Amino acid sequence: MTTQTHGFQTEVQQLLQLMIHSLYSNKDIFLRELISNAADAADKLRFKALEHAELYEGDGDLKVRVRADKDKGTLTISDNGIGMTEAEVVEHLGTIAKSGTKAFFQNLSGDAAKDSQLIGQFGVGFYSAFMVADEVEVHSRAAGQKEAVLWRSRGEGTFETGPSDKQGRGTDIILHLKEEEKGFLDSWKLEQVIHTYSDHIGVPVELYKDAKKEGEEGAFEAINQGTALWMKAKSEVKDEDYISFYQHISHDFGEPLTWSHNKVEGKHEYTSLLYIPKNAPWDLYQRERQHGLKLYVKRVFIMDDAEVFLPQYLRFVKGLVDSADLPLNVSREILQDSKLTQSMKGAISKRVLGMLEKLAKDKPEEYAGFWKNFGTVLKEGPAEDFANREAIAALLRFHSTHHDDTEHLVSLDDYVGRMKEGQDKIYFVVADSFNAARFSPHLEVLRKKGYEVLLLSERIDDWMMSHLTEYQGKQLVSATRGELDLEVSEDEKDAEKALEGLLARVKDSLGEQVTEVRFTHRLSESPACVVTSEHGMSSQMAKLLASVGQSAPTVNYVFELNPEHPVVKALESREGEAFDDSVGLLFDQALLAERGSLEDPTGFVKRLNKLMLGSL
Repeated sequence: MTTQTHGFQTEVQQLLQLMIHSLYSNKDIFLRELISNAADAADKLRFKALEHAELYEGDGDLKVRVRADKDKGTLTISDNGIGMTEAEVVEHLGTIAKSGTKAFFQNLSGDAAKDSQLIGQFGVGFYSAFMVADEVEVHSRAAGQKEAVLWRSRGEGTFETGPSDKQGRGTDIILHLKEEEKGFLDSWKLEQVIHTYSDHIGVPVELYKDAKKEGEEGAFEAINQGTALWMKAKSEVKDEDYISFYQHISHDFGEPLTWSHNKVEGKHEYTSLLYIPKNAPWDLYQRERQHGLKLYVKRVFIMDDAEVFLPQYLRFVKGLVDSADLPLNVSREILQDSKLTQSMKGAISKRVLGMLEKLAKDKPEEYAGFWKNFGTVLKEGPAEDFANREAIAALLRFHSTHHDDTEHLVSLDDYVGRMKEGQDKIYFVVADSFNAARFSPHLEVLRKKGYEVLLLSERIDDWMMSHLTEYQGKQLVSATRGELDLEVSEDEKDAEKALEGLLARVKDSLGEQVTEVRFTHRLSESPACVVTSEHGMSSQMAKLLASVGQSAPTVNYVFELNPEHPVVKALESREGEAFDDSVGLLFDQALLAERGSLEDPTGFVKRLNKLMLGSL
């Protein structure tokens, strides 16, 4: 192995600059991150040694050690875990091997508090070492390998690798501390930080005390409790312990919104510790993003991101599950096909939904914050999780005509509680924006009758509502689809009879642009509107498909005319080109109100100008 100099990946250089200029308000975090990484290395060795016991090399006593050397001004964090090869050192310490890296840096705002949250979520805690160190050395020997590797950098754009004389398996990280950070060499300070951040870690974290008194090996003293937090009784765990453990597994520097610690006994036996974060991770909508719970079997770490225990719409949940029933050599493939894991997934999903239900009931303001961050993801639920559709629906929040602003949101329970006597349906409208929904002509008769209407305007909404058809026995009905089942008065029937021949003439004029022309009484102020058939493709669904690169079929509109409107009545007396221009103008207006744009805006302008010229 020869000594080589490498350049950091561009994103790493950006990250280092943020670190070195004290992005984190609490520098103690660097020690938490390095100890956490060391504990993970021990967990990974324990898992690999299940099938390859020789990797222990006669040393199965896994631990993390912290040693300060005041004479040299160094702080060393060591583990006897899995270790790294030269290639792994270059990959893990020289690049950020994550999809969406560019998007991550585009999310940085320059606000230190917000950016520290993003960097924590990105899971790059090793680089926090440069907050307190002028130079960082890493000596590592991978389990089962003979040669050790050295990685060294001053965090200034390059790093070098070469041979190391390290003998034991595992990794030593040596921090050459900045002069102003030498306080981290004091034993009392290190002990305080380890107690604060690492009490819950399942391997011993030992601090170097005094070799003169006890000899080199006996100079280390275990500082943390070294007991798996989730295996303790809930009564033995303080809130600060739960918060600290959340920060350890999530790399989030903030506190979680809520958590649930639960032990299941009976047919299946497992323990779960689940957290709802306060803030959405920057890559929540990255398709390649890994998610899931940490999986342990009888306290032995098996894998990160075991996605099989959570449905996609709950991918924001952090935590772990420790099973007493799964085999220690369980693989992702076995998990996918296991009836046990599917049963656990169902139970864990119900528990998370219960946590959210309790939060919404007991702390509505905090739930409002959750909805702002994660509501769009939760909207995926009705399509994905049929068994829990009613529970998910109760957690959804909507704008509605009950509040004429963007601040207030209502639940389906709120809506049902306000339904007028005799009303048996829940009405909603989907549009491209809140204002487009609020001013949609489709709402006119519903407003007139005093019915509340839910106003939906996110891209996912039309797709979501196609899977959410009923709530508490009440049918959910789109105001823009099919025919509204509203009572028609005798006067309205007379208005239709007076214009009996008009529908066929309008259909002939528009030809294949529409599938049907009919009278409607959903309008009170507008002369016309377009709707889609009960099961047809809507404008919003077509746009959603286009946004993800999929081709969508042509939207087939039904053109509806208000027979009581003066403009529609006036059409009866028009003939020839004047009739066609008027009908075309009405149709374009209806399209514009429905989807916010026209395929032929020039034709619309020409017809409008001709009409204006005639009136002038």
